[in-house]
Amino acid sequence: MNHDRRQPEESAPGAVPAAAEPAPASAPSGATDGAGAAPDPSSQPIPGPGAAPLPEGSPRSSGSAVTWGIGLVAVLALAGCVLLWQRLAGIQEQLARQSAESGSVAVEARTLARQASDLARDAAARQAVLEARISEVALQRSQLEELMQSLSRSRDENLVVDIESALRLAQQQAQLTGSAEPLLAALRGADQRLTRAAQPRLSPVRRAIARDIERTQSARLADVPGLLLRLDELVRLTDELPVANAVASGPDASAVPSAAARPTPWWEQWLARVGHELRSLVRVSRIEQPEAALLSPEQSFFLRENVKLKLLNARLGLLARQFDAARTDLKAASAALSKYFDTGSRKTQLALQQLQQAQTQMGATELPRIDDTLAALTTAAAGR
Repeated sequence: MNHDRRQPEESAPGAVPAAAEPAPASAPSGATDGAGAAPDPSSQPIPGPGAAPLPEGSPRSSGSAVTWGIGLVAVLALAGCVLLWQRLAGIQEQLARQSAESGSVAVEARTLARQASDLARDAAARQAVLEARISEVALQRSQLEELMQSLSRSRDENLVVDIESALRLAQQQAQLTGSAEPLLAALRGADQRLTRAAQPRLSPVRRAIARDIERTQSARLADVPGLLLRLDELVRLTDELPVANAVASGPDASAVPSAAARPTPWWEQWLARVGHELRSLVRVSRIEQPEAALLSPEQSFFLRENVKLKLLNARLGLLARQFDAARTDLKAASAALSKYFDTGSRKTQLALQQLQQAQTQMGATELPRIDDTLAALTTAAAGR
């Protein structure tokens, strides 16, 4: 059979000589045991390309199909490996490119962040400088506005300021003198100036001035100058007031010289003189206070000085506008006059009457204030 198989191969022109077939392996010892055992496909020779096709179902054709299937699988596996390798290489390149890009982006981001921080610091410094300049400009603006307001004050504002200063000065003068005349004169003058100005927005000021004028005129005020003159007169009169235990001249003291002037006998003149001396030795008088009867001439001197001090203290209280203290001193002086001085004397009665009148005048009300007018002037000056 081998000889017959080589003939077609040799007769085929240009055919590639087939490889020498290997010698068939010796069958194992057990092959003779079973006559129907299938032969090993690997031990069968592989036909060449020019060989005639084997019949279907032969052992050699089945082994060739398996071989071609394995080769095809290997080729497919190799192609898959190549494709996977190429894909992995592309992924690696893409990852490397993205890593490089992310690195460059990170560097750029750090650079931008550093620049942004520098710009923020510069902006903060500029903002601080601008705020300082703005504060300086605001201060200068406020100063300029105040200067402009002071320079461009209108006629009405000047009028309001002048009236307010005049009223405050008049109020101080009224408090010093204790008289309402300076205050009334200033209020009337302010009303006349506002009438000549004829400004509607100053009408509340005129109404407040009218109320203060009415209140000042209706107030009962102490006549401090008149009270001071009365106290000075009482101080001078104190030296002439007789004390309660003073020795007065007898009723016939003036009759003795007139009797001596008439032509009478000597013995009548002698008897009249002796009788007058006898009557002057004894004096009967009624003293209500026992302390007044025990006063010596030296004590009466100090008593008069004490009454003078009380009157002078009352005078100082009037000047200081301390009417309660002055009224207390006048009450003490009046009590001393009633207790230690002769109340039957005309001078003592006149002094007590003046002291009573002074106390009555000191009971008058205090000087009224002009707060309504001052408040209206402040509102007008503020422009409301």
